[in-house]
Amino acid sequence: MGHKVNPYGFRLGVIYPWKSKWYARKDYAQQLHEDVKIRQYITGKLTRAGISSVDIERKGDQVQVFIRTARPGIVIGRKGAEVDRISKDIEKMTAKRVDVKVEDMNQSASELRPETDAALLAQGISEQLVGRVSFRRAMRRGVQSAMKAGALGVRVQCGGRLGGAEMSRREWYREGRVPLHTLRAKIDYGTAEAKTTFGVIGVKVWVYHGDEIPVQEQETARARARALAGVPIGGLGAASRGALIMDPRDMEEGVPLPPTETPRETREEPAPKPAGGRRPAAGRGAPRRPGGRP
Repeated sequence: MGHKVNPYGFRLGVIYPWKSKWYARKDYAQQLHEDVKIRQYITGKLTRAGISSVDIERKGDQVQVFIRTARPGIVIGRKGAEVDRISKDIEKMTAKRVDVKVEDMNQSASELRPETDAALLAQGISEQLVGRVSFRRAMRRGVQSAMKAGALGVRVQCGGRLGGAEMSRREWYREGRVPLHTLRAKIDYGTAEAKTTFGVIGVKVWVYHGDEIPVQEQETARARARALAGVPIGGLGAASRGALIMDPRDMEEGVPLPPTETPRETREEPAPKPAGGRRPAAGRGAPRRPGGRP
């Protein structure tokens, strides 16, 4: 049997940070359960708000909650009434001062767009399944919308009594690349549940956003590109100078590269004319007349 691993947990500490940032000694279990209750409360209270993720930070007796949403108006409410209500409810859970901050995903500064966010895509497909839309049409529509928005690869999977069948099954659609085994690949993963009249249908979405290249590798690639740009095309060592940079000073920006010697052009000299105007003897390279005579 295959062992399924959560793509976020698989890359945790490699390219992804923790969603809860705090330090505890004895009350670690208590704060961990509080984080779980906070996330369950926010996602259950704001089901139509398009919430992508909830990050929590603790500093002393203060708890900061960052809600990333595609519909900030629903989370904030009229004159901030909904945010105040959420912060008061969380203060009752934790018995600490709570500061709730709302992050709008529609802004240009946001890294993830709502059209390519896995959690929002899963929620949209689940809402369509509840509205009695065909599961195949909902899955195809989600894949096409994400690919049009700029995703490099999307995979959508639904499991349950699809179409009201008596026996549950799983079906999935994929477009583009979704490299789950590559640690540097930025894979966004989201799940949702569609509570239909004939049972619960689970929805999983994987979205591939490209690779997270380390800083050292980026600097090496830039230095290699500068080295290749400084060598004329077709010159000696054009490939070797770009592939091997042994001196670390050459990798720094602003250091001029030593000039390279270009090979002399090899010109084809004409063959010497025979003395006396005679033609050369018939050999391998001499042309022959028709009939066999040289």
